[in-house]
Amino acid sequence: MRTTTLGSAGPEVGVVGLGCMGMSHGYDITGPRDDDTSISVIRQALDLGATLIDTSDVYGPYTNEELVGRALADGHRERAVLATKAGLVATSPTGGPGNSPKIGNNGRPEHIRAAIDDSLRRLGTDHVDLYQLHRVDPEVPIEESWGAMAEVVTAGKARQIGLSEVTVAQIQRAQAVHPVASVQSELSLWTRDPLAEVLPYCLQQGIAFLPFSPLGRGFLAGRFTSFDDLPADDFRRGLPRFQQDALRANLAIVARVREIADRAGVSPAQVALAWVVAQGDQVIPIPGTKTPKYLVDNCAAGDVRLSAEDLADLDALPAPEGGRY
Repeated sequence: MRTTTLGSAGPEVGVVGLGCMGMSHGYDITGPRDDDTSISVIRQALDLGATLIDTSDVYGPYTNEELVGRALADGHRERAVLATKAGLVATSPTGGPGNSPKIGNNGRPEHIRAAIDDSLRRLGTDHVDLYQLHRVDPEVPIEESWGAMAEVVTAGKARQIGLSEVTVAQIQRAQAVHPVASVQSELSLWTRDPLAEVLPYCLQQGIAFLPFSPLGRGFLAGRFTSFDDLPADDFRRGLPRFQQDALRANLAIVARVREIADRAGVSPAQVALAWVVAQGDQVIPIPGTKTPKYLVDNCAAGDVRLSAEDLADLDALPAPEGGRY
């Protein structure tokens, strides 16, 4: 796979990474987990060049970091650029979308100082390559949260630190305290909000941009044609774009992506990912999957070069029906 760097001063990574959330959180949450397959997917991702492995303490909660730690044991840790997050906490076992854990903010410095140690224990490592503030806590000045994140770097527990779902003004406030290595936000053919301000600022500043849900939570890959295709406990059942009327309208986007994929001789998922990668040299999507065949397809997108015509047609796709959340 082609490579880039994680920010202007970061390590080399594949241009497509791997998001691990769905292996134990959010999607089909009460169905049987196949941790052995998930572990093999993480290790195969490293073999295929998808070296940026992304998780969070809140996924599960906690079980996803434990799973990633098991996958990176036995000599695999050195092959990965390992990223995790703090700043969101499960406030109740259920109550969130799809009856998943209800999530709240906690950006207090004392929480961040404790959270990194807990994450390192679960991950089975003495440091992470990227530690991210999962969300800005509206009750805590970002300078205080970011100062605690910077302490993690000083202590050698993280190589770099990043932000998630932030505005340019928030990035700038953090930069006044400590360099920002990355920003993680949703970006895909049907979620383009960062293109207006945040992504241009990141590219200008040498900050890596890590799009999550670059396949529109699987929708852009053509995996759903009806609300009923979603598992009964899947959190997408609570999202506006997946409600039946909106989903039916949004299938027109998928149909156009499929047409362009047929023209380019690749899969719809590869078209969607290649468009994201084409948005900038340090734009590194982290599609999630727990299925080996989807992993191979996603990783192959790292070497897909869309034509100017393909990119223009994708840029012209209509906005989706329904909000993100």
